[in-house]
Amino acid sequence: MDNGPLVKEEIDAGRELIRRLDHYRPVKAAFWLKASDNPYRYLYLASERSDAHPNDLSYDEVLRVVDEIQSPDIDPFRLKVVDTDHPLVRDAVKITEQFPASTGRRDGGRSFGNLFAEDLYLYPLPLPAAVA
Repeated sequence: MDNGPLVKEEIDAGRELIRRLDHYRPVKAAFWLKASDNPYRYLYLASERSDAHPNDLSYDEVLRVVDEIQSPDIDPFRLKVVDTDHPLVRDAVKITEQFPASTGRRDGGRSFGNLFAEDLYLYPLPLPAAVA
């Protein structure tokens, strides 16, 4: 994983991570973001709260699933687990609800949450069924 453009392998690895996390706790928003004020791209994850899971997704849970996947395309240091009321998550949900897609949505060069997104990839949630 480098500072170049987001590639298909990273998108696919993120999708697999989201699918597996969804078995433990519903993922509300997931997106890759390269903000203009940071040289690195991060995969942001936010989960729904429920009676069974009153707390947000924990970084420990995410790391456990990353370890299961064993993908070279997911760097545990480039993951951010954020609260569902974070401004970035609110914008991600708003965009995916306004412009639903069965695949992901690539965007960038725009204000997003409280940042300027140089590059942005939003996963559609819930994810479509995996193709066998």
